[in-house]
Amino acid sequence: MPPSSSQALAHTPTVQETPVPVPAAPSAQTPAPVRVTLVVGSARDGRLAPDVAAWFTRVAEARDDLVVDVVDVAKTPLPASLDPDDPVARALSPRLAAAEAFVVVVPEYNRSVPGTLKTLIDSFQAEWRAKPVGFVSYGLSMAGGVRAVEHLRQIFAEFHAVGMKDIVSFPRILEHYDADGRFPADAEGAGGAAKLMLNQLLWWARALREAKSVHPYEY
Repeated sequence: MPPSSSQALAHTPTVQETPVPVPAAPSAQTPAPVRVTLVVGSARDGRLAPDVAAWFTRVAEARDDLVVDVVDVAKTPLPASLDPDDPVARALSPRLAAAEAFVVVVPEYNRSVPGTLKTLIDSFQAEWRAKPVGFVSYGLSMAGGVRAVEHLRQIFAEFHAVGMKDIVSFPRILEHYDADGRFPADAEGAGGAAKLMLNQLLWWARALREAKSVHPYEY
């Protein structure tokens, strides 16, 4: 005898639909731009640092995810002592403390960093702490300032700062000017290197901003 319709329904397996996950809508709140301080690390007469710094500033300011403040060691009074109450240090400290990340433009002098830049770094402590640091180096030789950058990595590590792995480097700096004296001659290549470094710098700055908002950095 064939089963009744009620019996047939009783033996029909029930199919349960699995709800499809709906991705969360992106936050309407855009993160605040990262405050980046560009440190121009040469003070010599005839220096090329202003050309390098001006180019990098243009690249950085073309982005909407950061704001730039420039501290030039040739134009900024430096402390005469390591006393944190030195009036010159107290005047500069708020600008450095406000930064969430740093980029240092550094030439290589005798396989190391310029003395004025070292004076600036050594005159402060908490201002560098738990912040990322990027590097733009240059030199007259093929080294392109990388030996100065390696010294800076060690120096900033003493302040619990995070040095970026990828840098922007201009070996044989004079060859990076075009026939009309514009810098850099290869704007596309240099811009690509700057973009990569800045992307890494901002990732670290945002990550550390969030981490420090939850728990103060311990040292």
